[in-house]
Amino acid sequence: MSDQIRQISSYLGHLVKARTRHGVHSPFVYDLISNVLRPHVGIPEFETIEALRQDLLDSEQVIRVNDLGAGSRVFDLPSRRVADIARSALKPAAQAQLLFRLARYFQAKNVLELGTSFGITTLYLALGAEEGKVYTMEGCPQTMRIAQHHFDQLKQRNIVPVLGSFRNHLLETLHRMDTVDLVFIDGHHAKEPTLEYFELCMTKAHADSVLVFDDIHWSRGMEQAWQAVKSDPRVTVTIDLYNLGLVFLRSEQAKEHFTLRY
Repeated sequence: MSDQIRQISSYLGHLVKARTRHGVHSPFVYDLISNVLRPHVGIPEFETIEALRQDLLDSEQVIRVNDLGAGSRVFDLPSRRVADIARSALKPAAQAQLLFRLARYFQAKNVLELGTSFGITTLYLALGAEEGKVYTMEGCPQTMRIAQHHFDQLKQRNIVPVLGSFRNHLLETLHRMDTVDLVFIDGHHAKEPTLEYFELCMTKAHADSVLVFDDIHWSRGMEQAWQAVKSDPRVTVTIDLYNLGLVFLRSEQAKEHFTLRY
């Protein structure tokens, strides 16, 4: 089965299983849908971040990309146009703003992002975690340089950039953090590395931590990784939003998995 056919089949399966908030009987998840997943009220800072996104989409710049992840389905050359990378790799505004609301709702103080890219999602996380810090990791020096320019441009001072591969620098970065309140795993979209990063992050997680996995249906391997995370005995609640998977470790809650259409 080709990747395209598998993804179509996966998405149709998601639609069949997905519930709306009216089919959810968990007060915690119902409240999350009402206050985090559904609201789309913007704030002025969103417009500033989205202006940076538009600048990237309009850019004629070409950079050399050091892709340490599972690779790209769109590009196979080391030199790529910034605009093309932005169109392919940046999280849509709706997803990035959802991460903002998660950070704000759970009052995250210690945020970890695996995969900075051009820093658009990082800025949303930093805005949401206004009283905390966002450690963001990126393996490509050229994309990190552009991201750092964005951080400086918006004077976002609660971001700690970490340049280097996840495998070489994640453990060291976690040692710098007391705990992880919110983790966004967006990079190296393959089963074994994803589960490896999950295990490392769990060493600093606590009952109120939230882990967000990007592109859980991106490949068969990512779907297998998602199933393994759901089955982990330390995980109690998971929410499959198709593009994103939310993981909660709430010890007071019975184990339950949700597939939502919001």
